[in-house]
Amino acid sequence: MKEFPLDKLTDKFREHADPEKAFHMKKYMKNRYEFFGIQANPRRKISKIFLQEYGLPPKNKLFKIIQLLWNQDQREYQHFGAELADRYKNDIQTDDLEIFKWMILHKSWWDTVYFIAIQLVGNYFRKYKELTQPVMKEWLDSGNIWLQRTTLIFQLKYKKSTDLDLLSRHIHALKESKEFFIRKAIGWALREYSKTDQYWVKDFVSDTPLSPLSTREALKRVEIK
Repeated sequence: MKEFPLDKLTDKFREHADPEKAFHMKKYMKNRYEFFGIQANPRRKISKIFLQEYGLPPKNKLFKIIQLLWNQDQREYQHFGAELADRYKNDIQTDDLEIFKWMILHKSWWDTVYFIAIQLVGNYFRKYKELTQPVMKEWLDSGNIWLQRTTLIFQLKYKKSTDLDLLSRHIHALKESKEFFIRKAIGWALREYSKTDQYWVKDFVSDTPLSPLSTREALKRVEIK
C-alpha cells in the first residue's frame, strides 16, 4: 500500500450512509461532528471488508493515516482510525504512546477517548508497566480533562490487575473537579472495579468525599447492607 486509499474508504461509507441515522447521531453527539449515519457493527463490517481488499497498512504509516482520518469531517473516520490502531496491539512500540496521546487531544470527545483510553492506552501500559507512573503523573497534571479522564479509565479492563494505589491517587487528585466527564469517569472506574471487589469499592466510597454523580455511579453494582 503506497498511499492509504481514503477515497475507497469514503466510497464504502457513502454506500452505506443513512441520512436519518446521521441526523440523530449528530444530535446525540451535541452537534459536534458530522456523520454518515453508520452504526458501530455495520461500520466494523465495512472496515473488515476494506482491510481485506486493501490490506493492513505498514505500521510506520499509521500516524500519518491517523492524522488523515482525523482531518475528515464525519466521525466514522475517527472511529475507523482508532480501531485501525488497535489492530497493531501485538506490535506495540514505546513511541506509539505519542500517537495515542495525539488522538486523545484532537477532536476530543467521550466516544473516541473511551476507546483510545481502554483499548489502546490500557493495552500499552500492560506491556510498558514501568512507564505507567511517570506518564500518568504527567497526564494527571496536564489540566486537560481528556488526558485526566484517561488516567481514571485506562485500567477499566484490568480487573484483578488494577493498580489500586494508582487509581486511588488519581481519584483523590480529581475528586473535586466540576467537569462532568471527570466525575462520571471516577464513578465508572469504581463501578467497574466493584465487579472484582465490591467491598473495596464500598469502603473507598465510604471513606472518600465524592460528588453525588461519582458516588451514584460507583455504587450501582454494590450491595449496600
